[in-house]
Amino acid sequence: MTSSAVLQAINGTSLAALLFLLASGFTLTFGLLRVVNMAHGAYYLLGGYVGLTVAERTGSFALAILGGGASIVVLGYLIDRFLIRHTGDNHLAQVLLTVGVAFVIGDVSLAVWGGDSLKVPVPVALRGAMELPGGLVYPTYRFVLILFGILVGAALWILYRKTQIGAVVRAGVDDREQVSATGINIDRLFALVSALASFLAGMAGVVGGAFLTLYPGADWEILVVALVVVIVGGLGSLEGAMLGALIVGLLDAYGRWLLPEFSYFVLFGPMAVLLLVRPRGIFGRDV
Repeated sequence: MTSSAVLQAINGTSLAALLFLLASGFTLTFGLLRVVNMAHGAYYLLGGYVGLTVAERTGSFALAILGGGASIVVLGYLIDRFLIRHTGDNHLAQVLLTVGVAFVIGDVSLAVWGGDSLKVPVPVALRGAMELPGGLVYPTYRFVLILFGILVGAALWILYRKTQIGAVVRAGVDDREQVSATGINIDRLFALVSALASFLAGMAGVVGGAFLTLYPGADWEILVVALVVVIVGGLGSLEGAMLGALIVGLLDAYGRWLLPEFSYFVLFGPMAVLLLVRPRGIFGRDV
């Protein structure tokens, strides 16, 4: 394997880490809440902008992550409580409503932060490049992002698979009516999952804005790729989000490297084939 191929593999893995942060909450929102929230990309963009402002004011990247994530938790709750909840199970209404919300968020962001490409300042310790085994040189921040994605993924997996809350969430994905019948407050469970999904989206905006930059339209670009991750991995599956993000990240990296003219085909072609063979995705389930 050549050094260029290895570098593209690392590029794909670092992108996969970012996509996982966004898609993990996305897939659980779809799988448990049955909510088609097309504003998730706008949450990413706005969270990144808020994190950028916090980082510039405080000089702290950690506070930027917390600020970006927390701001989207509040916004996501308000949108869910006063808008999405009134659509019931009408998925078409949810799509139209959240697309409108995404446009509003995009316009507000444009008015506040302008139309220039902005970048969240990276901590001094993570700037520059590092030398990997084999003499490869790679940006320190993007390599640390891989480790951060693994850490978040492990924490989510433990929460999802090894705790009582996770057991209830998994049961809710399979049969939310049965969970509600056992006396569990399903609305509180939904609010918890929605808050976690919103925080992950806002956090993804901050960490992604440190190397992909933030600009008008970035919300729709990242949303499309996150949708591919969800479709490939399967609704309601955390493991599916992990594997789907890795597949999509590697396809995107190698597609842009080997076939730049057909990079979108390399990304969406396998998804179309997968839908023909397994419509619910690799780890998908009936929802």
